[in-house]
Amino acid sequence: MKLYPDYKKLFKFFLLAALILTPFVFYAQNASDLKSKIDDRNNEIQKLEEEIASYTKQLGVIGLEASSLGNSIKELDLNKKKLNADIKITQTKIGGTNLDIQNISLDIGNKEEKISADQKAISQGIREIGDNDRIDLIAVLLSENKLTDAWNEIEQIKTLQSNLRQRIIELKDIKTDLEKNKNEAEQAKQKLVFLNGELGDQKKINDQNTTAKNKLLKDTKNKESNYKKILQDKIAKKAAFEKDVRDYESQLKFILDPSLLPKAGSGVLSWPLDDVFITQLFGATVDAKRLYVSGSHNGVDFRASIGTPLKAMASGVVVGTGNTDETCPGASYGKWVFIKYNNGLSSIYGHMSLIKAVAGESVSAGEVVGYSGSTGYATGPHLHLGVYASSAVKVTSLPSKACGGRTYTMPVAPINAYLDPMLYLPAYNA
Repeated sequence: MKLYPDYKKLFKFFLLAALILTPFVFYAQNASDLKSKIDDRNNEIQKLEEEIASYTKQLGVIGLEASSLGNSIKELDLNKKKLNADIKITQTKIGGTNLDIQNISLDIGNKEEKISADQKAISQGIREIGDNDRIDLIAVLLSENKLTDAWNEIEQIKTLQSNLRQRIIELKDIKTDLEKNKNEAEQAKQKLVFLNGELGDQKKINDQNTTAKNKLLKDTKNKESNYKKILQDKIAKKAAFEKDVRDYESQLKFILDPSLLPKAGSGVLSWPLDDVFITQLFGATVDAKRLYVSGSHNGVDFRASIGTPLKAMASGVVVGTGNTDETCPGASYGKWVFIKYNNGLSSIYGHMSLIKAVAGESVSAGEVVGYSGSTGYATGPHLHLGVYASSAVKVTSLPSKACGGRTYTMPVAPINAYLDPMLYLPAYNA
């Protein structure tokens, strides 16, 4: 029967089609599965961000309440919940980034298959055009074939050339997209390295928070009266330490040259953290008169829950890092980072929970230099930001009467070298 060869050809046709289409069907199915997983993780991140926002709001309320053992424990517990949520969100981002890398890799593989197919088609097309070019047109016209057959052959060559041009354009576009995919893959890998580092930092800060709670319970024996006594001792030590520094700095002579500083209102510094909420301004504010021996606040305070990333405000060099708690616990900046920028300004970040910056390294605006905390003298987690005229400030080691003559190390400057950070930061709407 004649039907059998037809079925055989049909079978070969479908087999060939299946072999060609299977990789693309496989790619589509896998791409769809990955997209679904990525969407699920994005939804999970959104829920965790809402949870973190709730904890942050509760911490803000506690920060306004009177200092007490109960509030301190509650604050540490809320910080732990927030830090755990931070860890979960980072882990989810790591999983999502891995999925992104898989998705990009899948797309790269698909494009490489298309490039290979196009290259083969182009090579075949060039060979066919070459074969047809070798046919002499006069010979075709004088052959026994009809004239219409000759024109048909010419039209076929034109069609072949047009298809070839289209294939070349397609190949060029796919190669351009492939380069974009490769750049995306490299960026995703860099993001993965950053997220893994951030996860490690968050776990360290979480451990510190647990240690701080255990120490507080041990030192106070879970009694409010003991807490009040410890708090009063810290306030007295902090006042004495501040007087030590103030007496030394008041003796330093410095003539401020405004021409060496950026113009006020120029916004040469970026915000040191993403979520900006100022709790105390620079200078002789109401709180400063109540809280500081000098009656003046030498920086700006930002609300920042424990573990908030802190960023360099411009390009510069990390001149020093340190921890005043090692010499005089609970009396000053605690963990600090000092950066000298390339614009005539320098800054100190105080009360940090974890330092990432390394003395001597260069930093760029937006680069994470550490995380906020409540080390040193702090009634709650926050960032203390001080800004100086670079020509007057330096990291100095001095003995402190308040701390039994022990030597502390931190940036010091003549009093008139302290500058209002708000003059150089972006406009702020309270």
